Amino acid sequence: MSTYPGIKTAIMPIAPDQRPVLGAFLRARREALPPERAGVMRVSARRRTPGLRREEVAQLCGISTTWYTWAEQGRDITLSAPTLGRLADALRLSPAERAYLFELTRQKDPRPPDPAGAESLPPDLTRLPELIDAPAYLLDRLWCVRAANARARHLFTGWLAGPEPNLLRYVFLDPAARTFLEDWDDRAHRILAEFRADTARLADDPALERIVAALLRDSPDFARFWTGHAVLSRAGGPRRFMHPQDGLLVHDQITLIPAGHPDYKLVVLPPGDG
Repeated sequence: MSTYPGIKTAIMPIAPDQRPVLGAFLRARREALPPERAGVMRVSARRRTPGLRREEVAQLCGISTTWYTWAEQGRDITLSAPTLGRLADALRLSPAERAYLFELTRQKDPRPPDPAGAESLPPDLTRLPELIDAPAYLLDRLWCVRAANARARHLFTGWLAGPEPNLLRYVFLDPAARTFLEDWDDRAHRILAEFRADTARLADDPALERIVAALLRDSPDFARFWTGHAVLSRAGGPRRFMHPQDGLLVHDQITLIPAGHPDYKLVVLPPGDG
């Protein structure tokens, strides 16, 4: 069971139509991996099997050769998330291949990429906000801002000019947010409900658990809203801000998901009607 408050997880069976796909994927990755790269010493210069043998993968993962063979054969078996994680490590899967493995098996990765690491941000995404005339910024899967243009930095001077990149921590822990966001109580409640819906698929994500635990500890308002279990889709529409220099500003919010990068959101705020 997940320690992420309010969400339970279970091992899901592999769908029948996905079993042969999973088997073919595992075999292809096994045969493409040189033994030396996996830390397996060649005992002979001639090997009948390209890449690793099945028993070598099984040994690296700490599972039986029979069980791994059944996985490659598309048998009706269940693979837990920790076992899949060991398989991904043994086969030296890339981040995209690892994500594909967990998608095929409908499991939650117990060790997803760390969003705080700069290496995890696709370089082409950092340029997106700069291509837009309106305020625009890029959020990762935990709603930490990863890039923003000058207009966004001016609009959100209290947030983007500060040391706190996470939107939830700014909203609930920075006193200035309560003045900047008109009708703070309603906006904070909606933001948290959208965040909960957006991160439900990350139920076993340690980084998410740390953010939620810290906010539950540090913000009574966060705890009050969180225990209400409200869930909302991330909707657009008008947003009203009381800017410290410019006074009341009204913008429309548009949220876009970049193709091929579902963990990121591009938020654009064109001028709205006052």
